[in-house]
Amino acid sequence: MIRKNTPVLIIILALFAFAISALIFPLFGREAMRLGLDLQGGIHMVYRADLSAVEPGEEAGVMEGVIAVIGNRINPLGVTEPVIQKQGQDRILVELPGLSITDKEKERLSRVALLEFGEEVADDEEAKWENELGRWKPATAVIDGEERALTSRYFRENTYVDRDNLGRILLIFEWDEEGGRLSEEVTSRLIDKPLGIFEGGESLRGEDDRPIAPVVRAVITDRGQIEGLSLNEATGLSQQLNAGRLPVSLEILYDQTVSPILGADFVDRSVKAGVIGIILVMLFMIIYYRLPGVLASLALIFYGSLVLAIFKLIPVTLTLAGLGGFVLSIGMAVDANVLIFERMKEEFRTGRALGAAIETGFNRAWTAIRDSNITTFIVCAILYWLGSSIVASAPVMGFALTLFIGVAVSMFTAIVVTRTLLRLFVGTRPARRARLFSPYLGRK
Repeated sequence: MIRKNTPVLIIILALFAFAISALIFPLFGREAMRLGLDLQGGIHMVYRADLSAVEPGEEAGVMEGVIAVIGNRINPLGVTEPVIQKQGQDRILVELPGLSITDKEKERLSRVALLEFGEEVADDEEAKWENELGRWKPATAVIDGEERALTSRYFRENTYVDRDNLGRILLIFEWDEEGGRLSEEVTSRLIDKPLGIFEGGESLRGEDDRPIAPVVRAVITDRGQIEGLSLNEATGLSQQLNAGRLPVSLEILYDQTVSPILGADFVDRSVKAGVIGIILVMLFMIIYYRLPGVLASLALIFYGSLVLAIFKLIPVTLTLAGLGGFVLSIGMAVDANVLIFERMKEEFRTGRALGAAIETGFNRAWTAIRDSNITTFIVCAILYWLGSSIVASAPVMGFALTLFIGVAVSMFTAIVVTRTLLRLFVGTRPARRARLFSPYLGRK
């Protein structure tokens, strides 16, 4: 029996060694466990995209584009593992763990970042914008028989901030080929006239809060500059323009900042509670089931190490709800062992030998374990679907995911690991002492 189970035991030990290594050392680029906002602190925001002008059937593509642009804008903030995901049809969840940003930076993440250039209108013309400098309409030109507006959609993604000889801040941009043709037509027509710059429905304003509207002094065909911005505003706008523009406007529905101090306290308490709970469970199993309880406790250590390693490597973002799912799966792992050991006890009482009692006990308990875990998997799938769409709740998704992974590993632990360890004792001297397998086996 020992020789027959040696390959399985080697695999189990190899998995255990890999799990411990993954938890201690940075494997596959994973330095540490990914913690959620309630444990690590940070920013939690939910945006709603305005899809009213999007063609039916194109919503999914537009939302993917929005997520990509937001990701590009977040990268310069230095967040190592931001969470950016779609929730429902028109909502986007953004979580920035371990980060604190200003309201201005939050607003920049959701700005469309499309600069529009405008020219002054005559008295009898309709204006799109109005400011202290006058009334404005989009600056347009006819290219290839089509009238087009001059906007930053024709910028190359290489804008940068510089200073002139007097130390003034300059936002330098470069037109692509089509934008160069547009700019040439527009600036040729507006020599010695102002060229207004607008973002959305508002004028782009300088550090003195006055609208930016430089006077065109020469024809611009390849590159240009915007002056008057503060250093922070110019830098932020440059990053946004290089990250791309949002295809639709976004509205902030929910905004929460979680204190890292509060998160650290949650982690400390959760770890203590988890360790105490596991120790109590192991003590109960050892006292009540004796030798099988000891083996089940060893299997539980293997289970905890493997699950946490999986959480780190996938990676799973651990929140308090996710930790709750993990702890619940520990209870279910022990529950499977209880079912197996009780079946073994019944087989012992009928006079079966240890080896036969182990095999029969596992085989008869398997159907109950399988069915109960399948129902749990179904519930996890439903919870994850609800959390990702209808309810739109990351904690619900985290609970469902950690519980699913935990239950799946617990099935492997109970059926393979515990069974293999028990098989190793068949034919050994401890196997001849029935009371090592339960303090109640000798009672009628």
